[in-house]
Amino acid sequence: MSGHSKWHNIQAKKGKADAARGKIFTKLGREILLAVKAGGPDPVSNSKLRDVIAKCKSNNMPNDTINNSIKKASGEGSNKTYEEIIYEGYGPNGVAVIVEASTDNKNRTAADVRHVFDKAGGNLGTSGCVSYMFNKKGDIVIDKQVTNMSEDDLMMLALDNGAEDLSSDEECYEITTDPKDFSAVIEALEKEGLEFVQAEVTMIPTTTVELDENGSEKMQRLIDNLEDLDDVMNVYHNWDE
Repeated sequence: MSGHSKWHNIQAKKGKADAARGKIFTKLGREILLAVKAGGPDPVSNSKLRDVIAKCKSNNMPNDTINNSIKKASGEGSNKTYEEIIYEGYGPNGVAVIVEASTDNKNRTAADVRHVFDKAGGNLGTSGCVSYMFNKKGDIVIDKQVTNMSEDDLMMLALDNGAEDLSSDEECYEITTDPKDFSAVIEALEKEGLEFVQAEVTMIPTTTVELDENGSEKMQRLIDNLEDLDDVMNVYHNWDE
């Protein structure tokens, strides 16, 4: 865990999400659509949908909006076909970047993503060129100010329900899980009334790259411009912010 900086990175991300909430909800709605199409509308039997719902809640999507999105995705009127595509590439100074997208037009999305990389001085690579530098993990962040549970009790609760680790800094706890155990850990924590600053299955880098001020500005523009693309769902990188 990158400690204090991770908390502020999340807060900054949340701030941008608040400023563009409609767009964030639209992207989360598409993630719900893909999950429902893949495994049905019942989160009890569809683990991918459970994971997306946890992510929606951590982004403050109202329950009514979540339920309406699930109904819409499972209804007869939902006939638009999207496919998930993963792009891998490099940002400034060789920073590894993974882009998860969903699209109904692969050529358009590939061109848009490539243009953003080129404009930032980066480049798209081949499949697998950077993914080996990341581990797929469930990542749960809890604000210490909103829980009275001690760190030891929280750790035991998380570990007893399948979590791999718990770490902390001055402001937050971070729980990591194997993706297959993410939903069980979320459910156990929710039963104790805990709320999450972040809760999603994500790609965690095994090593990070530091950038100077100029490189950091370029990298931030690359991330912002990728996230502004309608077809881009998630952007992961190993830049040490």
